[in-house]
Amino acid sequence: MKILVLNCGSSSVKFQLIQTEDEKELAKGLVEKIGSGDAVITYQPAEKNRMREVREVLNHEIAIEIALAMLMHPQHGVMGDKSEINGIGHRVVHGGEEFTESVYINEKVKGAIRKCIQFAPLHNPHNLSGIEACETLLFGVPQVAVFDTAFHHTIPPKAYVYGLPYALYKKLGIRRYGFHGTSHRFVSEKAAEYLSKPVAKLKLITCHLGNGASITAVNGGKSIDTSMGFTPLEGLVMGTRCGDIDPALVPYIMEKENLSTKEMNNIMNKHSGMMGLTETSNDNREIVAEALRGSVQHQLALDIYANRVKKYIGAYMAEMGGLHAIVFTGGIGENSSYVRKLILSEMQGLGITIDLNKNDKNEIEISTGKIKVLVIPTNEELAIARDTCKVLQKRKKTSGKVTPSGEHSEDDSRLNREEKAQLVLLWAQSPDITPEELAQRLEKKLGRSLPVMLIEQELEHFGLISTSVENDHD
Repeated sequence: MKILVLNCGSSSVKFQLIQTEDEKELAKGLVEKIGSGDAVITYQPAEKNRMREVREVLNHEIAIEIALAMLMHPQHGVMGDKSEINGIGHRVVHGGEEFTESVYINEKVKGAIRKCIQFAPLHNPHNLSGIEACETLLFGVPQVAVFDTAFHHTIPPKAYVYGLPYALYKKLGIRRYGFHGTSHRFVSEKAAEYLSKPVAKLKLITCHLGNGASITAVNGGKSIDTSMGFTPLEGLVMGTRCGDIDPALVPYIMEKENLSTKEMNNIMNKHSGMMGLTETSNDNREIVAEALRGSVQHQLALDIYANRVKKYIGAYMAEMGGLHAIVFTGGIGENSSYVRKLILSEMQGLGITIDLNKNDKNEIEISTGKIKVLVIPTNEELAIARDTCKVLQKRKKTSGKVTPSGEHSEDDSRLNREEKAQLVLLWAQSPDITPEELAQRLEKKLGRSLPVMLIEQELEHFGLISTSVENDHD
């Protein structure tokens, strides 16, 4: 299969064509500054010269049209016709509570993505624009949505429910969703391969450190907690995001500085983090260079950044009751030996010891202690291509008799938010109840048949059925 992977941002389209049989990257490119007369287009075919040009690109549809033209370029193209594309995989930032896995895109799925715009107004509208553009430009080619939030659907309620009135969760869906899920899943699986152990038997902490950054506790191959929350603003200090702060600071600063909600949101998302702390840059390379030249302010920013990461690692070790390995990925995680050294300093007492020579060389394994520390490049595009291929192959096997992905027959439908809340409340009344009995009680309340397997899956997702992994360091 040839899968076109698309990541449509507010003013950019990142694309990659992957041949799934050997997972070969045939070509990749980026269209930036969409909506302007000086959009920048870069294109890199495998084993050929890189191309770059500047031209007018008014919208996402034109950007994708340009990407297709590049892929079919007479001299630099990697395919002869659009018909060679077997499927399109879209990165979609937010799937809310509805999607726990990648799905075939149909009208119902598009409607759900549109509904989740309320949670991700800066991302989902552009993800949807890319999907709709492909319906025109690549009519008939099946499309698959791969959600940033999906991997985190195994997080139990004790980790995703905030200490706010429970009614706000039931009414508005206010909870921890988590992001970077595709990356966290990919590197946790690669770590298991490197360690020659099933991911189901490992306790991992994956650190995706880039301009946006998040950490995830992965227990038995499943996300059980993650640093980003209702939005990507929560958690670590990032390139321009503040991460965790005292919530009371928001109204205090707004009142003192006479700021609107939009202005305050802009400060926390675009003018804070490393940019706000250094007052010069959010580029980690520049910040490290300034720190090494003796800038106290830049070194302080790096210390704050590293300290926040260290705190999350410690918290997740406690939450999982042990740890086999820490995985660094993302632009900073993969390339900044200086930042990794700051994060891992003085952790010997926890079984985490860094090999400075291996760390400086960015080797895969950079530790000497009981707990492994790995540096593993992420590849979200490949993960999206793999998911797209799986969804399309599964759909093909059904010979058209299965309900399209994203739609479910009545007896196989996923529970909505209120139904999940009912399930948890029923379980809380009788924690020793069997899934069979719980299914019967819930059926009476909802007035429809529910398979026991679905109830078991939901209980496992909520952490009400134990899935803990033994802390095996052998």
